[in-house]
Amino acid sequence: MLKLGVNIDHIATVREARYRGRGFGEPDPVEAAKICQAAGAHGITAHLREDRRHIQDRDVWKLREVVKRLNLEMANAPEIIPIALKLKPAIVCIVPERRLEVTTEGGLDVVANEESLTNLRKKMNDAGIEVSLFIAPDEKQIEASARTGSQFIELHTGRFAEAFFEEARQSTGKKKKSKRAGHEDFPELQRLVSGAKQAHALGLRVNAGHGLNYQNLPVLFAVPHLEELNIGHSIVSRAVFAGMETATKEMLRLMKGYKG
Repeated sequence: MLKLGVNIDHIATVREARYRGRGFGEPDPVEAAKICQAAGAHGITAHLREDRRHIQDRDVWKLREVVKRLNLEMANAPEIIPIALKLKPAIVCIVPERRLEVTTEGGLDVVANEESLTNLRKKMNDAGIEVSLFIAPDEKQIEASARTGSQFIELHTGRFAEAFFEEARQSTGKKKKSKRAGHEDFPELQRLVSGAKQAHALGLRVNAGHGLNYQNLPVLFAVPHLEELNIGHSIVSRAVFAGMETATKEMLRLMKGYKG
């Protein structure tokens, strides 16, 4: 069964737009997490960034109390590592951070940081925390990820999502059938397929996330060996009109079509 991890960062983004630095405010990402979990989400994802632009320290500690499976996204940063080790989420997903980005853009360069990431992986595993590396579906990055001893990779699906949107935009109003019927004519999807197969062969477990939504998700089902999808913005956007419970349940129903 394909699992859903709901990323609640953008609930906090809305709160911080009005209440930044005040230690309170609405909407509450912890309450959102409870609703998603009750609706059937298998886990909750939250990114404690160095700049604290959305999720705050108080959020992750509250989430740890109420969430059955917490996935903490984090940079390989000296400030964040001790927090993660003390928090003890079920899993950490190591991501790159850039100050000017709106959200995480691009994957880790594991090849260039293999030693540091291996040391981080050992610290987390020694504390009973599983480790995932957020990477592009690149052969060398996947090989390096396996060498770090990490349990998971999370394939960055951002370029796939952008390609899907661009093709949908170009085909609007046209009657011809989309090439998306097969991944052979969709290079970004083919990269994900190849990456997942390679990772699985190397003993890595495979998650995916970034830019996934209710429209492009069925196309992603061509990618084998997926265990969990981490989806945030699309669910939060849908929740503006339908509510978090409905938005989560709709995504879960859609995910039932995955055959692995």
